Amino acid sequence: MREITVEQIKEQVVPLCLTAAYDLPQDVRQAIARAAQLESSSLGRSMLNQLVENYSLAAKERAPICQDTGVAVFFVDVGQDVRISGGALQEALAEATSEAWKQGYLRMSVVEDPLFTRKNTGVNGPPIVHLSLVPGDRLKITIAPKGGGSENMSRMAMLKPTAGLTAVADFIYETVLSAGGNPCPPIIVGVGVGGNFEVAPILAKRALLRPLGQPHPDANYAEFEKMMLDRVNASGVGPQGLGGSTTAMAVHVEHYPCHIASLPVAVNLNCHAARHASVEI
Repeated sequence: MREITVEQIKEQVVPLCLTAAYDLPQDVRQAIARAAQLESSSLGRSMLNQLVENYSLAAKERAPICQDTGVAVFFVDVGQDVRISGGALQEALAEATSEAWKQGYLRMSVVEDPLFTRKNTGVNGPPIVHLSLVPGDRLKITIAPKGGGSENMSRMAMLKPTAGLTAVADFIYETVLSAGGNPCPPIIVGVGVGGNFEVAPILAKRALLRPLGQPHPDANYAEFEKMMLDRVNASGVGPQGLGGSTTAMAVHVEHYPCHIASLPVAVNLNCHAARHASVEI
């Protein structure tokens, strides 16, 4: 049994949060740069080139890529041979989140009561934490800050199992089309199919972490992703919703077995600033 202390976790997670806020992953930067060369609309090309410049300035000046620095969403793979000592994992992540948002002067975007008082917590937390138990003695932590603009455009549906592929494809397309420019395209479309009511949205959010351009390992799903990307980009929504041929950089689908009477589908949209960073302890 390998021991990892909460202090070790906090030491790693604070800079991880700041990296996610300042440094867009290289695969996303490359995708935007490619889109700027291929975009059919002159206005769209201008917008994409501005995004490229914004990413460079954020990294150079150590400033947030976007003013909406988002809710801290963590995906944590906990090795079954790991023992966490000195406190609770989720408390350590909450403390690290608060410290990082204060150090980086990042916007605090979390309210403690969503319905009545809507008072800001002042610590950008508690964060949202998804835990998975995996083999081994390592702890892998991924943060994916999620802003309100794209998150608000996401949707979930419990389709009839007889609805089939066409209904799933139409649901994805209609979600993107109705969102328009609100999620700050070019977007990444994360899709979760199967599981149940709570699993599909998590699958959709996990799908956003896959490197851009990496197809699904299953040929059927890979072909479906390509077909949906072509369909979404033919919608004409374009960069920032101003028209053009680049509405999405990728459509990523993840799936899980489900009940014979169900066909859960969730679509989680991510803006062009697809922020995430990982560390393994």
